[in-house]
Amino acid sequence: MVIGIAAGLSAGKLLPAIGGVALKVIPAIGIATSAAASAGKIAATVTTGIKVATGVIGVGKLAIIPVLIAALAYYHYDVFDPENRPFNVKEVDHEYDFIVVGSGGAGAVVAARLSEIADWKVLLLEAGGHETEISDVPLLSLYLHKSKLDWKYRTQPQKTACQAMIDKRCCWTRGKVLGGSTVLNTMLYIRGNKRDFDLWEALGNKGWSYEDILPYFRKSEDQRNPYLARNKRQHGTGGPLTIQDAPYLTPIGPAFLQAAEEQGYDIVDINGEQQTGFAFFQFHQRRGQRCSTAKAFLRPARLRKNLHVALFAHVTKVIMDDTNKRALGVEFIRNGRKQQAFVKREVILSAGAIGTPHLLMLSGIGPKKHLEKFGINVIHDSPGVGRNLQDHVAAGGLVFQIDHPVGFVMNRLVNINSAVRYAVTEDGPLTSNIGLEAVGFISTKYANQSDDWPDIEFHLTSASITSDDQAKVAHGLTDEFFSYMYGDVRNKDVFGVFPMMLRPKSRGYIKLQSKNPLRYPLIYHNYFTHPDDVAVLREGVKAAISLVETQAMKKFGARFHDRKVPNCQHLEMYTDEYWDCSVKQYTMSIYHYSGTAKMGTPDDPFAVVDDQLRVYGVQGLRVIDASIMPTVTSGNIVAPVIMIGEKGADQIKALWLQSKDEDDYRFKRQENLTLNTNLNDVAENRIKRQDNTTLSSNQDEVKISS
Repeated sequence: MVIGIAAGLSAGKLLPAIGGVALKVIPAIGIATSAAASAGKIAATVTTGIKVATGVIGVGKLAIIPVLIAALAYYHYDVFDPENRPFNVKEVDHEYDFIVVGSGGAGAVVAARLSEIADWKVLLLEAGGHETEISDVPLLSLYLHKSKLDWKYRTQPQKTACQAMIDKRCCWTRGKVLGGSTVLNTMLYIRGNKRDFDLWEALGNKGWSYEDILPYFRKSEDQRNPYLARNKRQHGTGGPLTIQDAPYLTPIGPAFLQAAEEQGYDIVDINGEQQTGFAFFQFHQRRGQRCSTAKAFLRPARLRKNLHVALFAHVTKVIMDDTNKRALGVEFIRNGRKQQAFVKREVILSAGAIGTPHLLMLSGIGPKKHLEKFGINVIHDSPGVGRNLQDHVAAGGLVFQIDHPVGFVMNRLVNINSAVRYAVTEDGPLTSNIGLEAVGFISTKYANQSDDWPDIEFHLTSASITSDDQAKVAHGLTDEFFSYMYGDVRNKDVFGVFPMMLRPKSRGYIKLQSKNPLRYPLIYHNYFTHPDDVAVLREGVKAAISLVETQAMKKFGARFHDRKVPNCQHLEMYTDEYWDCSVKQYTMSIYHYSGTAKMGTPDDPFAVVDDQLRVYGVQGLRVIDASIMPTVTSGNIVAPVIMIGEKGADQIKALWLQSKDEDDYRFKRQENLTLNTNLNDVAENRIKRQDNTTLSSNQDEVKISS
């Protein structure tokens, strides 16, 4: 019935048509409805879900959405019960013990852990709203890029990279939703290399060596692979964050590992003792669905009376006491009006490597001359704010054609059958993270071959840029580039190898565009401004092509789609000069922005926080997110960011719960509350004197140059 409708309708007409028959289709597979009352609730859920989904990613993009939502509602209504989500408080109280800004990989962790102390009142502020039914589906992560769940940042044009992108600007996706970028990412769980953290400690950051931080990885983890979980030193079970293998693999996934073995690499646990080698990816998924930090950490805490979650609250600055240089609270826009909330103890910034330095500068903490340029009162001259920007970049567009129908082709694998399979059995193509199946860590000639500290990571996928047009949209490629390079292999069976440089030497920066907090900051990626970065990624590209020359891949008829990249056609194919040019065209950000409020020693002029993550030069203010990384870790960064959240929360607890004498603790607490009450009065009086120029509360109505 549905197939017949699909044959005669356009995508725009197909959505409502399928939505109308969805509930008729689902019971046909053999499970009857249990109660008429449930049907009404399910219908309401479907209606709401379809409205949310089409509002997020647009009407007509995926015709299976109504059936998918209906099937999920029918078989897993408990999952969609809104009571399972954290409560969104209608009004924010005047004062809290702690205020956490941002609910992403670290912020959700910090808020949940601090609220474990029943005497502490915690406010979590998030600029976006709740996750949606669509954001839970792993395969659809690319459809969340450029959606309402995305901040939609874009870098400034630079000649060193992203030349194939629209306006030569890289698209930097960041999550504007409860759970932050853990709602938009591809859920790859990679801790990094132990030497990354030992380097942090060697730079003077006490307590951040691998042995120091390993317990925090274990604390969060609920490892579902029994073979990996047996290693109790490296893995944890029973933690809030579910880690599992991919429920769905194509035949290409195992072939990647066979190819690696042909080349002499080990098959390893990439989150174990040895990183060099290949493995199947580990994902933060649960029952085939996304397991964001909102789902893992905030939902179990939603009934705590001392945890308030305020959604659609755009924080615009930290309220500072000029005299004592102390954070008093935050100012934010919510429900169309400017509001304030104050703290008795600390403000914690977990707004990410773009949002956190932006807020610091708006609050008077940053490079003095830069702040004075915009008329911002300087609280503390901190030249490192917004500097040291790092990201992992990959060579995009390495497409390998095959002769067998085993690749991940969206219009073949994503249909009503796969939607029902996803809902009923929690597996199938929709549980795939856009075809990402295996991962490899290798050392190029620029790394120490005898040391287990590789400099290239392979993302090995049974799909590629040509498998779904949404990839072109997400990456911001021009129509001309995409059509020329990939027009003849669109929607055909291919696979991809994306070599990612692990330890970039280039450093970008972020600076203000305006003192208006609704105007996005200016982002300068500075990719490949250090020549070593070009050389390492070039070797990664050559190693990727070499991997495909193995017998394991040749059995699929694998061959490189070797069309010359525009702007590099004057160079001979396969030469170093050609690859050096090529990586600057389709430069693929892996969205691992970090380092813009780095942790360091007091004698480092560019250090923004100390090893307790306290902001230098002020009191009562910490940064707990990827901003504090002195150097980016070797791998995808969601796991280290969650670890930072765990450790940061423990550091706060250690400070405020350090008194063994309960009476002494209560006295100190009351003394602190009295001090902060006086400081709050100072802040309120100062705010009343300020020019209360009304800021627009609706970002969609503000002309933002992003």
